[in-house]
Amino acid sequence: MTDAQPSADRRLAAQALAANDPTGWFEPLYAEAAAGTSVVPWDRDVPNPLLVDWLRTVSLPQGTRGLVIGCGYGTDAEFVAAQGIRTTAFDVSPTAIRGARARFPHSPVTYKVADLLEPPPTWLHAFDLVIESITVQSLPPDVRAAAITSIRDLLAPGATLLVIADISKAPATTGPPWPLTRGEIDSFTAPDLTQVRVESIPRHDASGLNRWRAEFHRPPRAAG
Repeated sequence: MTDAQPSADRRLAAQALAANDPTGWFEPLYAEAAAGTSVVPWDRDVPNPLLVDWLRTVSLPQGTRGLVIGCGYGTDAEFVAAQGIRTTAFDVSPTAIRGARARFPHSPVTYKVADLLEPPPTWLHAFDLVIESITVQSLPPDVRAAAITSIRDLLAPGATLLVIADISKAPATTGPPWPLTRGEIDSFTAPDLTQVRVESIPRHDASGLNRWRAEFHRPPRAAG
């Protein structure tokens, strides 16, 4: 690829955004990857270290219902399920979900095709743990508020939200990805969603960059 040629994700994202379809580039990217003509840049053989470290430090009750947003081929979702969490994972790309099921044929994870911007109504306030890792930053800034609202709406009373994202000091204008500023991380907070902690942590790769790891909590429903 020459400097004049955009990466597959940027090429396909530009086409989708021109068609006013902010999530429309994921399926073509996974389809090209399945055909061997492109690669999915965020695919990994191991779960995200920031997720691994966090899950090993928290205590979750038995029967916790977990949701992994934008799961791709399922590496993070499988790690979440391995911790004893009843895990659902979704991606907008049917090819990605087929790939996850093929990669993990005996998985306990419930894999679904769904769009974060229009999640199934039955998921409203349905999960005790929601994992959002680098999905919001893969959406253009003009739909970011809607995506964040959708994520908040997935949380049951007493639930925890974990957000992992690349760091930007100023609002991103080109992408994907469109990394998040501290203000955008803070925007996950709502009257009924409390910010527990926000950390800046190295990415564990050769980039020399840091990522946000932010934890939020929705209080349990009041007795009465």
